[in-house]
Amino acid sequence: MTASRFAWRLVAVASTLALAGACADTNNFVNENPPPVGAVVGAGGSVGSYGYGASNPQGGAGGGEPPPPMCADEFKQCPHTFTIPDNGEMTVELRGNFAPDGWDVGADFTTDGTEWSVTVDTIPWDTQVEYKLIIDGVWQPDPTNPNQVDDGFGGFNSLLAPLTCPDDFTCAPPLLGDFDWRDAVLYFVFVDRFFDGNPGNNGSPVPGVAPPANYQGGDFVGVTQKLQEGYFTDLGINALWITVPFENTNSAGAGIGGDTNNYSAYHGYWPTDLNSVESRFGTQQELQDLIDEAHSRDIKVIVDYAMNHVHIESQVYQQNPGWFWPLNDNGKYCVCGADCAWDGADGRKCWFTDYLPDFNFNVQAARDYSVGNAIQWIKDLGIDGYRLDAVKHIEDSWLLDLRSRVKSEIETETQQHFYMVGETFTGDKGVIASYVDPNTKLDGQFDFPMRNAIVNSVLIRNAPMTDLENFLAGNDGYYGSGIMSTFVGNHDVPRPIHFALDTPLWADAWADGKERAWQNQPGLPSGTSAFERLATSFTILYTLPGVPLVYYGDEIGLPGAGDPDNRRFMQWSGYSAGQTLLRDHLSVLAQIRADHPALRRGTRSTLSVNADTLAYRMSTNGDEVVVLLNRGDSAQSVANIPNQAWVDALDGSNHNGGSVNVPARGSRILVSP
Repeated sequence: MTASRFAWRLVAVASTLALAGACADTNNFVNENPPPVGAVVGAGGSVGSYGYGASNPQGGAGGGEPPPPMCADEFKQCPHTFTIPDNGEMTVELRGNFAPDGWDVGADFTTDGTEWSVTVDTIPWDTQVEYKLIIDGVWQPDPTNPNQVDDGFGGFNSLLAPLTCPDDFTCAPPLLGDFDWRDAVLYFVFVDRFFDGNPGNNGSPVPGVAPPANYQGGDFVGVTQKLQEGYFTDLGINALWITVPFENTNSAGAGIGGDTNNYSAYHGYWPTDLNSVESRFGTQQELQDLIDEAHSRDIKVIVDYAMNHVHIESQVYQQNPGWFWPLNDNGKYCVCGADCAWDGADGRKCWFTDYLPDFNFNVQAARDYSVGNAIQWIKDLGIDGYRLDAVKHIEDSWLLDLRSRVKSEIETETQQHFYMVGETFTGDKGVIASYVDPNTKLDGQFDFPMRNAIVNSVLIRNAPMTDLENFLAGNDGYYGSGIMSTFVGNHDVPRPIHFALDTPLWADAWADGKERAWQNQPGLPSGTSAFERLATSFTILYTLPGVPLVYYGDEIGLPGAGDPDNRRFMQWSGYSAGQTLLRDHLSVLAQIRADHPALRRGTRSTLSVNADTLAYRMSTNGDEVVVLLNRGDSAQSVANIPNQAWVDALDGSNHNGGSVNVPARGSRILVSP
């Protein structure tokens, strides 16, 4: 690794803070861009040098009592006291989505002999809260609250109606820095499969590995070239996620994948040297050039970091076997899915395969080494965030240590929030939420349950749009202050274009597509219907809070079955009409999202829904957008649209509210003219 990259970042930070001090105003602070942590806000809302209650040598309102708190609604928190009668219970505990870890870390009731009660001061503003009580060890709904919703496991959660508290709210601390990650549109660049900018670093194919699972030549120089050509800017992308960049094994037939075929480590997940970059991707300087080029274009860069394991050839394993869980666990062959389970305690110590030793982060030295390595790469490269792989397979202490060191060693220097998004491949929202806490763990995770709901209702169409609405109603605000990443495609599932066919290739949203990964691979769909459905699914992602993800090639409906077929080399020319339609739709969506804070920060309310259509309104201070979706194969009239003049930001057409016609497999995004 090279010397720290902090020096160049501090110059930019100093300029940013100076501008913030000169130019911030109340409207910016309240609605869009809270000042950096550490900056203070005077009574007029501008960033200055005097704290609440401090003496202001210039006179005015700087001294005396602190002014009322100022923050946007999304940062407001209300107190609420939960009560039930005391009927002789021994213990009562509250669990729910009132906090990022509220399903796992509860709040204990106390009793006065007549009534059990607990006060929670951090109920999110104007957000429906789901909760349960654990009474004498038994999970159950609140017996005093008749408002309930299906918990997805054959039981019910209690519902607390959205609260507002104009007189006694508090403000959750805003994220640090001048970039709000709720404004991000993220693009996953799979480096080896994206663009070959330097054939000189390709090397020879790994022996014994067929081309689909071998290196194919993409590199850092290729990504930099596409940055320079404006490819990402034209798509409205302002954040890149790049493949794990570490040196990986280059052994012949490095490992068997999730089938009987040999694979190379082209994906980056079999590291042998955590201190060097993958030579087939380029040099560390070329990686640095990529990051610098992105930053020059106001594009953030997050790096995929695989902390769960290394390849068995790695020196860190060879020299420190005691830092890893044993493959032979008291007679159990502890490979995930073999003698050890994928989940629970086994899931944190099982090896993905017998050539990927699994770190035991209960060992302090192992945790210190791994977290220190992650910190050093941030310092060396000046990156803006991590995508953290396989979060549920590691000990929580690793995340807690990393966030603590990021706050003390990185953010104090850069004055920018370092975004960390995790991958927990599950449909269990409670498990996903347990890792989401921007203050101590992750900012967010990839929203697999949302992907499942969108694929089922919009692409496969085996569930009505009412099911999608029910899901969204329970998902709105579920992760508290977390900033989730929403998606329909990634490198572990078949390409979404095949779910969107008139006759879907798979009828199960969780299908892995492996049966067509090596033979009978699907081709590019003809016509435009599949591309229209996929475009509509992206409309949902771009019109809801979170960080929408575009997996490379999904902007053109790149075909592909399961791994490795879902990782074909990027197509750069010869687009069909459907591909062009989809790519252009994403570019327009990104601009609409950038123009309307309601889509990035707003509160969602349902206007109408039936089997084929859904309409919802996104609202925030001074901005309102109405989103209409039609998954049907004919035009549909969508009712209950507010009666006023509207313009469809997608095609420029004018509408008057009431009932609005939406094209087949299409969407409208209505804004005030």
